[in-house]
Amino acid sequence: MCRKSRQTGKNMALLKKTVVMVGMMGAGKTAVGTALARMLGVPFLDSDEEIVRAADRSIAEIFSRDGEAFFRARETEVIARLLRGAPCILSTGGGAYLAEANRLLIHEAGVSVWLRADLELLWQRVRHKATRPLLRTSNPRETLRGLYEARLPFYQMADLVVDSSAELSVEDMAQRVVEALTTRADVLERI
Repeated sequence: MCRKSRQTGKNMALLKKTVVMVGMMGAGKTAVGTALARMLGVPFLDSDEEIVRAADRSIAEIFSRDGEAFFRARETEVIARLLRGAPCILSTGGGAYLAEANRLLIHEAGVSVWLRADLELLWQRVRHKATRPLLRTSNPRETLRGLYEARLPFYQMADLVVDSSAELSVEDMAQRVVEALTTRADVLERI
């Protein structure tokens, strides 16, 4: 296990387990996760990017050619592999935490952090983005609402919850995550 200690604000901290960012599209998993990794001096990884790299195909191509079941199996393999590595910050796709196998892997080897954002904030963040294939529908806001309501019970199982707010910067959100992590001595230790 990597035993790096890094400056977080005025204190030093040691990350003992991988922190897995979960939540809806637009919650800030990538932006906050990247800032958090910088604060803690550990790598930032994205499970979707790792799948794309391993398959040498885009996620859309994987879905089209091999189907969702194939993609989800690869997703679980990638998450398991990354959790076996040195502690890092890992961002997952919005649907990854819905699979029981992924939740168990994350709970046993890391810690899940749900970036909880209300539906209006999520909509404000994703409504003008063309990079959200799930929202390419005749009523994207209603599609987002349906996804939100279906996924909420799964996200509520996360180990830690950090609430998002439109008024907070990415760095402020990352600092909130650090504060939540310090409540778990098995994950982040202030030294």
